[in-house]
Order: sequence, then C-alpha cells, then structure tokens
Amino acid sequence: MSTTLPAASARPENPAAFAEALLAPGPADRIPPEDDLYAPLLGHWRARVTDHLADGATRTLEGEIVFARVLEGRAIQDLWIFPGRDARDARTPPAGNRYGTTLRIYDPRRGTWAVDWFNPVTGIHTRLTGRRSDDGIVQEGSNADGKPIRWVFDDVRDDGFHWRGERSDDGGRSWILETEFSARR
Repeated sequence: MSTTLPAASARPENPAAFAEALLAPGPADRIPPEDDLYAPLLGHWRARVTDHLADGATRTLEGEIVFARVLEGRAIQDLWIFPGRDARDARTPPAGNRYGTTLRIYDPRRGTWAVDWFNPVTGIHTRLTGRRSDDGIVQEGSNADGKPIRWVFDDVRDDGFHWRGERSDDGGRSWILETEFSARR
C-alpha cells in the first residue's frame, strides 16, 4: 500500500499555530538562572555587521537579529537577517547574505549550551559549544575545514551588544577577526 502526500499547495499552512507551538514564555526549570546565558539577548535588535575580508577590505550591512525562547523553554533560537527584511529582494547578492538561525540547547550535565548555526542562503551549518567567559559568552567549535573558531558575545547591555567571530590558523594560539556585529534595541 502506497501513501500519496497531497501537493504542497493543497496542504493548509498555519504559521500562527506553528509559532504558538514553538515559542515559550520562559525558561525550563532545568536551566539554572546562573546558566541562562542568552536571556539578556532575548528580543529584537537592529544591527550592523562588518565582515573583514581576506584581502583586507571590509563589507558592512544593516540588518536585524531576533532571539526567542522555544521548545518549552529548553532552547533559545535566534534569526540573523542581513541585509534586513526591509532591504531584501530577489536581487540580494550572495556576498554577506544571511537569513539564518541558531538553535541553542542547554546541556544540564555539562552546564554548557549546544549551539547549531544554519544559514540556508549559503548552505553553512556550524556546531559550537557555548559557555560563560570573562568577556561574556564564548562559543567554540571548528569551521568546515576543521580550523578552530570562536564566536564571542561581549559588552552585553540592556540596549546593545557586540559579537565577534574569529578563526585560528595555528590551532588556537592566535586569532583572526572575520566578522563583527554591533546590535542595539
């Protein structure tokens, strides 16, 4: 017996029902307040991204970042949209184009966060581990070629934050700045 699925256009969509099932009003009990690292980032931000290119040039775009609690409060999900929705269209060039999401899930055994970034625009998926640091929040992993990377949220305030993405070509002895985000409410 074979099952035929209805055509996509014949299936009813209900984005509001999806959002209601996904979004959570607060953290799960399993996340202790001292480990709720991403809570100060919740909400909507206007931001500027500066990409530091290999040839020494920079590329700057304006956009938006949105953080929300999801999955019964067990995770935080965010959207990074550059250029912002008000400036996007079918001609948006691929260079610097981001319309991606991060899912951050707390691991109570380790007291760290599993961090997975997906950018369907470029096909990139990056996996990192997030934890508290002296600077704020550090997320460490490796890029597609296996080189160490770290993404750091620092200078987190009620009205803004700074984020920097770095890679190491020497196993973590030195770091090269690749991307910076400056966000404000």
